[in-house]
Amino acid sequence: MRKSVKQSLLPVLLILVAIQVMAQPQGEAQSAREAAPIDFIGYWVALVTEDWRYRMLTAPVGDFEGIGLTSKGREIANAWDPEADLESGNACKAYGVGGLMRIPTRLNITWASDNILQIDTDAGMQTRLVKFGDAQDTVGTGSLQGVTNAQWLLEREGRFGPVIWGSIEAETTDMAPGYLRRNGVPYGAQAQLKEYFELLVGGDGTEYLTVISILDDPEHLSQLFTTSTNFKRETNGSNWNPTECLVR
Repeated sequence: MRKSVKQSLLPVLLILVAIQVMAQPQGEAQSAREAAPIDFIGYWVALVTEDWRYRMLTAPVGDFEGIGLTSKGREIANAWDPEADLESGNACKAYGVGGLMRIPTRLNITWASDNILQIDTDAGMQTRLVKFGDAQDTVGTGSLQGVTNAQWLLEREGRFGPVIWGSIEAETTDMAPGYLRRNGVPYGAQAQLKEYFELLVGGDGTEYLTVISILDDPEHLSQLFTTSTNFKRETNGSNWNPTECLVR
């Protein structure tokens, strides 16, 4: 059976298209700032809508309700001594990357460079560096905030196919040991933290930042510790109030 002219030319046309695409000049890769599909820059205040007694207050020693701990984790939590932390220079252990976003705080988010997003907190005066692309490195190893590398998520699978959206997927490793809660509930240096930063807009136009956190630490936790923390955008930094870390 003879092929039609269209069938005969199809392979040739495909080859020509492929050659044309390969010959097109490739533009320079965009920086994370240029590629940002949404804008997190500005001031945000934490909305404490759950776990109020653990976030607004310091729970007593041994109160780790809602967190699955291993025997080692329980031993450390039950032995918590805030005065010992203060004397040893560890007053900020509850402000490490594993627990920082649950602290009642304000955030000031800026671009430190084209590929590094900087998150400052007024509570505890901590600084997180979220690194994209070529900026990813190991600087920060062993610090309270560890090493955070990230990427933009620009689409997801929806019910009717890909949906264009925007959020940050970040992974943090190599952090110093810290506390999930201010009363000494521990995570260790081998913990791994995955986070998703998403922007939501209310019906009145108010913007909300949601940070979904999943912390994995088999040494101290018997299960993943997952939280969803919300912040509301503020119009300016007039309420910014830097304060020292609290040990209780």
